[in-house]
Amino acid sequence: MDIRNKANKIRLLNLKTPQMRAFHLSWLAFHICFFGWFGIAPLMAVVRDDLGLTKTQIGNTIIASVTITIIVRLLIGILCDRIGPRKAYTWLLCLGSIPVMGIGLADSFETFLLARLAIGAIGASFVITQYHTSIMFAPNVVGTANATSAGWGNLGGGTTQILMPLIFSGVMMLGVNEAFGWRLAMVVPGIVLFLTGLAYYFLAQDAPDGNFDDLRARGELPPAKGEHGMKENLTAAVKDIRVWALFIVYAACFGVELTINNIAAIYFFDNFDLTLATAGMIAGLFGLMNIFARTLGGIFSDLFARNGGLKGRVRWLFIAMLCEGIALMFFSQMHILALAIGIMLVFSLFVQMAEGATFGIVPFVNKKALGAVAGIVGAGGNAGAVAAGFLFRSETLTYQQGLFFLGVAVIIASLCALLVRFSPETEAEEDAAYQDAVGDQPSAALSLR
Repeated sequence: MDIRNKANKIRLLNLKTPQMRAFHLSWLAFHICFFGWFGIAPLMAVVRDDLGLTKTQIGNTIIASVTITIIVRLLIGILCDRIGPRKAYTWLLCLGSIPVMGIGLADSFETFLLARLAIGAIGASFVITQYHTSIMFAPNVVGTANATSAGWGNLGGGTTQILMPLIFSGVMMLGVNEAFGWRLAMVVPGIVLFLTGLAYYFLAQDAPDGNFDDLRARGELPPAKGEHGMKENLTAAVKDIRVWALFIVYAACFGVELTINNIAAIYFFDNFDLTLATAGMIAGLFGLMNIFARTLGGIFSDLFARNGGLKGRVRWLFIAMLCEGIALMFFSQMHILALAIGIMLVFSLFVQMAEGATFGIVPFVNKKALGAVAGIVGAGGNAGAVAAGFLFRSETLTYQQGLFFLGVAVIIASLCALLVRFSPETEAEEDAAYQDAVGDQPSAALSLR
C-alpha cells in the first residue's frame, strides 16, 4: 500500500492536519474501549459475591474476555485494508457498546461468561489504532507514533481501574444495592463507546490525502481487493516466520498486560487486605504507566533505527523483553505492599516499552499486507492473555506462583525477537526512507506545535 504525504513529525497540539486528528482519535478510541473491555474487572469482587463465582469461574471469564479478540483482531486488520480504518472503527465501537451495556442483564455464571466473551471483540480496536497511525506517519517517527497512540490507549487500562470503582460508588449514592449498582455502572462505558464511534466517523479520515473510497475513485489507491486478494494478503503474512515470532513476543508483553489488568485489583484486594477502591487505585498505577512507557519503547525503537537500521529495532525489542521477564519474576516474590508497588511499576515500564518496540517493527515486515500482519501480531497479545489465564484459574496454583512462571515464559519468549530478520535490500531501502523522512534538519519526533 503506497500512501503519500505521511507526517514526519508528531505535533501534539495541532489538530488541523488529518494525520494528527487520526493520531488523537485513534488513541482516544482505544482508551475508551478499555472502559468497556475491562470495566467490570475492578468490580469483580462485588460481582463474585453477587453471582457466587468460584476462582475457576472467574478465571474462565478472564479467558473469555480475551479469547474472541484473537479472531476479531485477525479479521479487523484485513477489513482495514478493504474499507479503511475510519469505517472499521466506527462499526466496532457502535456494535461493541451493545454487549457492554447488556452485561448488566447477566444473572448467572453462564450469562456473565457469554457477555464477557462478546465484549472481548472490542479489543480488536488496538489493531485499527496501529493500522491508522502506521499509514499516517513516516518511517522516522512511525515507531513513536504507533507506541504513543497505543500507549495512551492502553492508559485506559489504568484509568478504568480507578474510575469504575468511583462510578460504582456514585451509583450506590443513588440508593441502589451493590447487586444492581455494578450493572448500572456498566451502562456508562457503553454510552461513551457509542458516542466515540460516531465521532470517529465524522472527524477522522483514512489517509493523509483522503478516505480510501475517494483515493480509489481518483486512482491513487488500488481497488479494494475481493475475497481472493484478502486471502493472498493473509497467506503472505501467515507464511512469514517473522510474523509468528512477533506474535509470540507480543503474546509475552501485551498478553501479560491484559492479564495483569484482569487480576491486579482482586490480587491486591485479597493479598494485602485492602478496600476495593484502594486496590483499584494501586492496580490502576500499572496501566497509568502507559502515559509515557510505551511511547519510550517506540522512541527507543526509532533511535536504535537511526544507527542500527531495522536490526537496531530488533535488538532493542530483545532487551526490553528480557528486562520485562526478570522484573515480573521479582514482582511475583514481593510480600510487602510498598515493595510490590515499586517492583510492579518497574515491570510495567518494561512490559509497555516492549509493546512499543514490537509495533516499531511491524510496519516494515510486509507493507502490502500491513493489515494482515498487524492483525496477526495483535492477536498474539490476546493469545498470550488466554494462555496466561489458565495459570490463574487453578484452585491449587497461587497468584504468586502463576506470576513467577509467567516471568520465566517471558524470558524464553524474548529469544523469538532474534528470529526477526530483514534482507540487505530491505535494510538499505528502509534506511534510505528513514534518512529521507528526517531530511537535512532532524528534529524531535514529538513536539507541541
